[in-house]
Formats: sequence, C-alpha cells, structure tokens
Amino acid sequence: MSVGGAPGGSDPVDLPPARRTRWRDQLRAEGGRGALIATVSTIVFLAVAVVVVVNSPGWDRVREAFFNAEDFRASFPDILSGFWVNVQMFMIAEVLVLMFALLLAVIRSVPGPVFFPLRALSTIYTDLFRGIPTLLVILLLGFGVPALDLQGVPDSDMFWGIVALVLVYSAYVAEVYRSGIESIHPSQRAAARSLGLSQWQSLRFVVVPQAVRRVIPPLLNDFVGLQKETALVAILGTVREAVREAQIYSTDTFNFTSYLGAALLFVLVTIPLARFTDYLIDRERGRRQANAG
Repeated sequence: MSVGGAPGGSDPVDLPPARRTRWRDQLRAEGGRGALIATVSTIVFLAVAVVVVVNSPGWDRVREAFFNAEDFRASFPDILSGFWVNVQMFMIAEVLVLMFALLLAVIRSVPGPVFFPLRALSTIYTDLFRGIPTLLVILLLGFGVPALDLQGVPDSDMFWGIVALVLVYSAYVAEVYRSGIESIHPSQRAAARSLGLSQWQSLRFVVVPQAVRRVIPPLLNDFVGLQKETALVAILGTVREAVREAQIYSTDTFNFTSYLGAALLFVLVTIPLARFTDYLIDRERGRRQANAG
C-alpha cells in the first residue's frame, strides 16, 4: 500500500471522501490540541520568568535603569525621529541589494568557459563578504575611505554605512537568488533555447522570473535582518539613527530606558514582516501541495 500518514496506512488521496474528511478533521483536532498545549506552556514559562525576575534582589535598580516611564517619554521623540533614518537606510539598501544580488546570481549561473572569469569573481565576492562580519565592513568603509581624502568621493558616514550593508547583504541575497535559479528544471531552459531564445534571453524571460517568485519568502527573511542591522551604522558616530539617539540620551542621563524605546520600534517593524514572510511560505507550500495532488 502507499504511505501518507492517513488512518490505516493509506494515502489520503486514495481514501473514500467520507473517510478522507474524517482524516482531515482528526488532523485539525490534533493541531488544535498541539497549539493549546504550546500556548499554555508558553504562558506558564513567561509567568515563572516574570516572578523570578521581579523577586530578584536587584530588580529595583534594574527597573529604575531600564524601565523608567519618565525617561521613556522624554527620550522617545528623538528616538522616533532617528528611527526614520533607519527606515531610509533600509529602503535605499534594499533596492540596491535586490538589483546587485540578482546580477551576481545571474553571472554565477551563466554556463560556458568564456564566462569563467566572471563566475570566479562573483564567487570570490560572495565568499568574501559572507565571511566578514557586517560591523567590520562598516568600520572599514566608514572610517577608511573618507580618510583617503579622494576627490569627488563622498565622506558621509550614512553613505558608507549604506554601501557596507549593500555589499554584505548582496552576498547573502545572491545565494538566495542562485538557489532559486538552480531550482528551475533544465528542461525549462532547453525549451526556451529550442524556441530560438539566446542564453541571456532564456535567463531573462524564462528562468529568472520563475526563480524570483520562488525565493520571495527567504528574501524577506534576509530583509528582516537588514532592517535590524541598520542600527550598526551608529558605530560611525555621526549618523543620528534610533540607536545613536538612545545612546546620546543614555550618556546624558545615565539611564538605559532609551534603548528599550529603540528596541520597541525595531520590534514593531520586524515582527509584522516576519509574520508576512511566514504567510507567504505557508501559501507557497499549500500551492505546491495542491499542484502535486
């Protein structure tokens, strides 16, 4: 008999309609019980954690330093203004990463010995910038390039912070694109070539559009990370983004509640984006299962 996890060891497609309905109801019931157990256990864990923290000897000092309502209200307007700088950096970097990473992925996917030097350069670039921590790239570009005092080269910390983010995340996103390109069956490319399309036309009109649709969820996961790592640009000192504003307030008042305000803003952006990514992943999985059935 076939396998598939249905009652009696039968494949659900082969079951009679009534039995298939009971099987699906059973799966939904088991999923509901699992969700209930997970919710209750999470609530219990959080409650225990809160009790332990609140009753710890140093809680009063921590509450005053990190959870002070007055400091939160005082610091939040400047942090919110700084967070708009984070959003600007993220939006600019995201557009550039999407374009540059796709170029890298296409170069690595072009066959033939003529393109070997380009493939080798793309591979070296990807390995290099995936291996260097983002913070180091920001420091090297943000402090190193302006120190050269080159004519016509920008010396803005924000500019070089965005360049560093683009260089690093393009290496990661290029690999995501490449996995999508390689997931397209070779018959698609062969069919395009048989219709008279060139190698580049096959990639442009047949392979790449399908690949991009397949990798949208993992791309969004990378951009969740990119949005958070705009905070690393604060290390350059002059970019007044959210973390830098929180640091300035903390230095002036010796209170760390401002960092909580900055963290809250990042969470308010990243969590909806993460849930949207999960939705796209589930939708893509359901579409593939429907096509397979």
